[in-house]
Order: sequence, then structure tokens, then C-alpha cells
Amino acid sequence: MTLLAIGTQEILIIALVILLIFGGRKIPELMRGLGKGVKSFKDGVNGKDDEEEKGEN
Repeated sequence: MTLLAIGTQEILIIALVILLIFGGRKIPELMRGLGKGVKSFKDGVNGKDDEEEKGEN
């Protein structure tokens, strides 16, 4: 089933559409927010709390 196979052309088209929708200035902010969300998710999976991290510093 090759329905979900994404090639280089598709990735470029998706990136172009995202650039057109959000503009060049908003993309770094979106990526920063996405990175924080992923970090928070990983910390939650590993059982870390914000309080534990503050106590170690």
C-alpha cells in the first residue's frame, strides 16, 4: 500500500503551501512551539515534572 508514501515533490509542495499560508516570519515561532511541545511530551512520558527540574537547579 503506497498511499502514505511521500516523495520529495510532495514534501516540497507541502513546504511551499505552509510558507504561503504562514509567511516566513511565523515559521520559526511555530517550530519553536512545536519543539517545546515535543519536549514537554517526552518529559511527561519519562515521568519528569517541572517541579523536579526546578528543585535540581
